[in-house]
Amino acid sequence: MSTTKPPTRFSASDNAFLDSLQRDTFRYFWETANPANGLIPDRAPRTAFSSIAAVGFGLTSYLVGIERGYVTREQAAERTRQTLRFFAQAPQSDKPTGVAGYKGFFYHFLDMKTGERFKQVELSTIDTALLLGGILSSQTYFDRNTPVEAEIRKLAEQIYGRVDWTWFQHNKPFVSMGWHPEKGFISNDWKGYNEAMLLYVLALGSPTHPVGPEVWPAWVKTYDWAAPFGQKPHVNFDPLFGHQYSHVWIDFRGIRDSYMQSKGFDYAENSRRATYANRAYCLSNPAGWQDYGSNIWGLTACDGPKDTTVAGRRFFSYRARGAAVQQVVDDGTIAPTAAGGSMPFAPEICLPALRAMKAKYGSQLYGPYGFRDAFNPTYRYPSAFANGPTTIGWFDIDYLGIDQGPILLMAENARTDFVWKLMKRNPHIRRGLTRAGFTGGWLK
Repeated sequence: MSTTKPPTRFSASDNAFLDSLQRDTFRYFWETANPANGLIPDRAPRTAFSSIAAVGFGLTSYLVGIERGYVTREQAAERTRQTLRFFAQAPQSDKPTGVAGYKGFFYHFLDMKTGERFKQVELSTIDTALLLGGILSSQTYFDRNTPVEAEIRKLAEQIYGRVDWTWFQHNKPFVSMGWHPEKGFISNDWKGYNEAMLLYVLALGSPTHPVGPEVWPAWVKTYDWAAPFGQKPHVNFDPLFGHQYSHVWIDFRGIRDSYMQSKGFDYAENSRRATYANRAYCLSNPAGWQDYGSNIWGLTACDGPKDTTVAGRRFFSYRARGAAVQQVVDDGTIAPTAAGGSMPFAPEICLPALRAMKAKYGSQLYGPYGFRDAFNPTYRYPSAFANGPTTIGWFDIDYLGIDQGPILLMAENARTDFVWKLMKRNPHIRRGLTRAGFTGGWLK
């Protein structure tokens, strides 16, 4: 089930909406980046540190910008080169300060100006993987024989090849979630289905420090298989971003590992089922949150109004929200990226949701950079991060890079397969998938 098929054919009205959405969302990455080092803030307009994952999404967004005519190839190539120069040259060591990373990995957050570790954040394996998704997309796209594009390809290979995945296998065969110079490896490893599919594909595909092929069978043994909320059975993970991030760069339609071979469908179909399950939970709305409905839904990691309990209801600030067999985390906060990031899997429910949210909430939710991160129509109490009067609910004032990225890039995959087609040409991605045991489809 689920094979590589032509991109969705949208109506003229839908295409006009997506044209505007993609153009506006692209501006987040292009306009908020520090042009000197390419670092992209975790959020805006509130002043923030840089998220290396947001940089990864941004690098791929620049390629969409070229294809859509937002910027020239030369402009994007120069911005990309500056970004890759920074990551290739930024200091790396086991020192707790004055560095950007260690063993080829980078810290989760970096100072926007200096590029050094922000406070005491972890050396992050998943955020490095998301950064590498953007870097490898740049390596494949910029294929011309010019000094700038040749340097991009060389720097990308250098940055990826330097990552020592085996060092992070503190509890073999798994890869640890992170490391701190002050206290060592984080106790949690990447297990269970989540956003780390891309991480393991990159670790398996490494030309210099690859993990062994035994990691993938061990990884799939930690999956949770269930059919929540009356939906079709699938591999569960509660926040939708776990069903989206790896899929931004890898087209899983029609290719299967041994686990999915045994289930009779692929990971793209799995994400479609997870999207429908997320929506089905919101439609059932067991807690009676305001405005939940057929086109107002979507639980994933996002900002929230406040960590507080009011009138017996518990609310959160930033939190991974979701609904699956593992748990339900729902405080009435909806993030547009939940539907936006699933656009290629279920356009028939995701695009109407985005259009309805923009139409219903207008400038409270949608601004110069597209959708603000999240909103909660139920929460009508004081909050430090409200946008507008609380009488109509809470609306975030910020845009988040890791949530803007999937909206822009998955819209493009839904419309043209652009990122998916591009990454099929990257030998590292192909090698990683093959070593994980994927066969069929475009890997033939």
